[in-house]
Amino acid sequence: MEFSIKPLVPGRNASGCTVVGVYADRKLSEAATILDKASKGYLRRVIDRGDMAGAIGSSLMLHDVPGIASTRVLLLGLGPKAEFTEKQFRRCITTAIEVLARTGSADAELHVTEIAVGRRDIEWRVMQTARAAREATYRFEQMKSTPAKEAPALRRVVLAVAKSDEKRAARGLSQGLALAHGISLARDLGNLPGNVCTPAYLAEQARKLAKHYRLKVQVLERADMEKLGMNTLLSVAAGSSQPPKLIVLEYRAGPKTQKPVVLVGKGVTFDTGGISLKPAPEMDEMKYDMSGAGSVLGTLKAVAEMKLPVNVIGIIPATENMPGGRATKPGDIVTSMSGLTVEILNTDAEGRLILCDALTYAERYDPAAVIDIATLTGACVIALGHVVSGLFANDDPLAREVLAAGEQAGDGAWHLPLHDEYQDQLRSNFADFANIGGRPAGAVTAACFLSRFTKKFKWAHLDVAGTAWKSGKDKGSTGRPVPLLTQFLVNRASKR
Repeated sequence: MEFSIKPLVPGRNASGCTVVGVYADRKLSEAATILDKASKGYLRRVIDRGDMAGAIGSSLMLHDVPGIASTRVLLLGLGPKAEFTEKQFRRCITTAIEVLARTGSADAELHVTEIAVGRRDIEWRVMQTARAAREATYRFEQMKSTPAKEAPALRRVVLAVAKSDEKRAARGLSQGLALAHGISLARDLGNLPGNVCTPAYLAEQARKLAKHYRLKVQVLERADMEKLGMNTLLSVAAGSSQPPKLIVLEYRAGPKTQKPVVLVGKGVTFDTGGISLKPAPEMDEMKYDMSGAGSVLGTLKAVAEMKLPVNVIGIIPATENMPGGRATKPGDIVTSMSGLTVEILNTDAEGRLILCDALTYAERYDPAAVIDIATLTGACVIALGHVVSGLFANDDPLAREVLAAGEQAGDGAWHLPLHDEYQDQLRSNFADFANIGGRPAGAVTAACFLSRFTKKFKWAHLDVAGTAWKSGKDKGSTGRPVPLLTQFLVNRASKR
């Protein structure tokens, strides 16, 4: 699907469809009012019959509207004008694209990006339009012998903007498409099965990304990790025949003196739980346990396409977590790269074990900030559900910065506590501490575990166990939190 920006007068262009908005109580948007005048009141007569009340998410397709050059006119419900927020805006774009994709229209013009959305400017509106449109048409059919559905006829979408807004809108479109490409990469990697998306496969995708965008890439093998003393990471990999990888990508487009932001993504390409075996129902969804890794690769792709003037390092500890004769046993004690010893009471609490060595490895980059992303705990799903990601941090300004980026991107997080009192739950009689702290506050104690390896830098932890994928009939990767991470870096670039 191709996108373009043009200053258009509604109804004068021979497109396949013109899309305009209608507020609740049948109030016409500015573009809809222009169409109504051109059609000599046709839209108003249709609306007054009761077929379109303007409810959010509703739509009405009209054909051969008199006085209008386009073949179709799509009326899009915007809801109450006073309540037309960022969320409603994204929902409207999604509805429009989904409806258009079901028609035979090859092209369309959208007069929705012109509508005011709180304090969000045209750049934001166009960026979110491109992202929402691409997400609405995303399909994962790589593993099917034949595509399940025919591709939509819709090929070209023109976003109508005011003449004075063209330059900013073009910048928003460029960023929106780059973000959409990053999200799609993360979704593709997450949706691939565990027998395809192995640690070696992730490493190969990182190499391809590096080659295409001229990034620096390094892949550490088992022997390299042994020399570094990454024994907690290696303990998770012990039961698998798939060799672990530590993937490092460097994007450096900022000043040489600028300290980098380091993104650390959990890359467990399949998690059986190891010796502490998971229940069989829904275990297939444990292919999504590498969603943190996918979000790092997706964010780097988006940032590279945007050519942001920032320095970003991506670190991905990648492994499977499998049972086997050599697998780590509950009660085993290992020494991490930091020198701290860990009693592994539950091998299904493996994400923190691979992340802690990666966090120690991040110290060598003298980072401005480190953000790790992990589908870490079921406890976070119980606490927050599937709406927002859990956020923990050892630096309040960094936490506020992450939260603001999430709100701006429509990819929210919620700040959870990291009080010292929770650390007591990790006490061990035999090692420096244990890898679990019991059922109470499970997401918090997991973050407390990681915090012990972040004393030398500003750090935030995103637990995306409830937001990285969907279950049920809509099962699939969401690509979150690529929008949050990308917006975080966009904001940092803007500040500089």
